Amino acid sequence: MSAPRMALEGIRVLDLGRFQAGPRAGLVMARLGAEVIKIESIGGEESRSGGGNVRGQSAYWVQYNSGKKSICLDLRKDSAKKVLRDLVEVSDVILQNFRPGTMDEMGFGYEALHAINKRIIMLNVSAYGQYGPYRDRIGFDPIGQAICGLMWLTGYPETPPTMTAMPVIDRITALHGTIGVLAALRERELSGEGQAIDVCLADTGFSLTEIPIAHYLGAGAIPRREGSRIPGSLTNVYKTKDGWTQIIIANQNIWERLCNLLGKSEWLTDPRLSGRSGKTKNAHIVEAELEKWFAARNTEDAVNTFSGAGIPCCPVNDIPQAAKCPQIWERELLVEVPDPVAGKIHVAGKYIKLSRSKEIVGSAPAPGQHTDEVLTGILKYSSEKVQKLREEKAVG
Repeated sequence: MSAPRMALEGIRVLDLGRFQAGPRAGLVMARLGAEVIKIESIGGEESRSGGGNVRGQSAYWVQYNSGKKSICLDLRKDSAKKVLRDLVEVSDVILQNFRPGTMDEMGFGYEALHAINKRIIMLNVSAYGQYGPYRDRIGFDPIGQAICGLMWLTGYPETPPTMTAMPVIDRITALHGTIGVLAALRERELSGEGQAIDVCLADTGFSLTEIPIAHYLGAGAIPRREGSRIPGSLTNVYKTKDGWTQIIIANQNIWERLCNLLGKSEWLTDPRLSGRSGKTKNAHIVEAELEKWFAARNTEDAVNTFSGAGIPCCPVNDIPQAAKCPQIWERELLVEVPDPVAGKIHVAGKYIKLSRSKEIVGSAPAPGQHTDEVLTGILKYSSEKVQKLREEKAVG
């Protein structure tokens, strides 16, 4: 039996992305087996210095760029642009997250790329999209949270609108982009041609608030900040002796299990707690009992008891506790790899499990680490030609 192949084996991706949403799409493709070549400015992308520091290496940078190759180009120089055109000719995908119009100004808009290679697929990632009322505005993850109402809904009634601690908009936009690339690769098998893909942070934000927006448009309902509670579901967080837990009472079956566990069978016929509206209006009745129940127990016992009764319950971990969670290690969600700066470091691991195809977790490259490999191996440039490019400071 032959060794398992990688799902995207044979696919070459040129990654001109910066910061998060663009590069993360490239990382997902790298994990699935694509050859992802990071095109950086000479000296390396500016986000190499972002985030927490681990023995001189950015914990931020490696989560978006491990497993890629790096080539440094000064795309202000014509000779460097020629290198990129040559790479486009032998690649399948190019991704970028510059402001809309920038790639056209550089001579690498989709029509120009298609003229070089009609099979090329272009992934465009931006703040507000390649067209629309705010096309020319710049932005980062928080604008996606703000424009769609997500930030307004996050927090407690008495607190200001709150940004999520982690960049959920960037991460989901990267997945939208990756899905678009996979769909375009499939369509290319039918048509023989590539196409351009347009995803953005604002669109991702609106994808997260579709339900309350549709509810407002249809019924005029205006939701408010609820903290950790989901109205009508009795979902909330509770303090234990040594921490916090979250429970989710999402449907009638789970509600009945909760009543039985707490010895409150009378709640099942209490008209005050009938239906979602009753539970929303009178949640304080149930929550007062739950607060007492959890306060008398430690987190592990509480979680085991609720989970054993078929009620969704989970500890609210801090970061040190999350780092010790066996889910991370058994599922290989973080993997320690060699690192050219830190010696070794943990990077994003295997988040998509395929039954036959394997995932590849590699190290983050040093700036321009693979320049010679790419130029001489993929493009078949002579050593003299590479040296000339270096002298021109077109590559680094």
